[in-house]
This record gives sequence, structure tokens and C-alpha cells, in this order.
Amino acid sequence: MNNRIEKGDIVLINKSGKYYNQIGEVIGVDYNIFFVKIITVKLDNQEETFEEKDLQLQTKKPNLQEIIASVDKILEQVDRISHLPTKEKVELPNRLKYLKLDIPKLDKQLIEKNFDSIDKILTVAREADSSASFWQEIDSNLEKISWWIRTSL
Repeated sequence: MNNRIEKGDIVLINKSGKYYNQIGEVIGVDYNIFFVKIITVKLDNQEETFEEKDLQLQTKKPNLQEIIASVDKILEQVDRISHLPTKEKVELPNRLKYLKLDIPKLDKQLIEKNFDSIDKILTVAREADSSASFWQEIDSNLEKISWWIRTSL
């Protein structure tokens, strides 16, 4: 595992003080005049800066292969959604396949458009029947894709 802290990673603050033991998302990486890595971390509704030595990596942001695998995992679950209207039953797998093809191109507009359409279809389907066990797998993979889009594009 790459232990370098990068934008989009989740970190734990291990510096004693006000933010000790809080978890946040890295939103920026810079260096000061002494070439010390300075990391900007989003904590709840605020941003704070820390030296890299004051942070402990918790979770790396997902890479391209993990995101494509997440799309595949959602595709596997689509057939199990029984409350999809006919139009969405065709559109959802197609959109997921297009998203999978678009991800390596890193075209932010195209990826966001497809992801938003997928998310809307799944939100409506979830409202019709949210008790099914496969929603947990779909939701965790959607969250991973959303995190990657937010931090990588």
C-alpha cells in the first residue's frame, strides 16, 4: 500500500491538541519554504492544516481499478432490483456500462452526468423497496465511486 498521504485520503490527526484523534479528508497538499509537506484536512465544517508527521493514514482514496470493480459489483446487483420500470431496467445497466468506459478517460462532465443518472434511478428504486439485502452492496459501491469522483477529477 502506498503510505504517502494524498488528496482524497482519510487521515487521523495524531497531534495532541484540539483536533487529536479526529478523522478528516485530505483536501490539499503543499510544501512550506523548508520543503515540509503541509496537508489541509477537512474536519466536519472546517479546514485545518497539519504537517504530514501529525497525521496517520486511515484509508487511501480508491484507484481506477477499484472504481471499475465497484461499477461491476453494482452491475451484478441490478437484476435483483424488482421494482424498476421497464425503461430504467434497460437504462440502468447501459448507464453503468457507459460509466465503466468513461472512468479511464477521466472526463469529469461525462462521468458526473452518468453517475447522477444512475444515482437518481437507484434512489427511486430504493424508495420502492429498501429492505432488500443487496442495497448495502450497491450503496457502499456508490459511495466509493462518489468519493473517487469528488477527489480525483
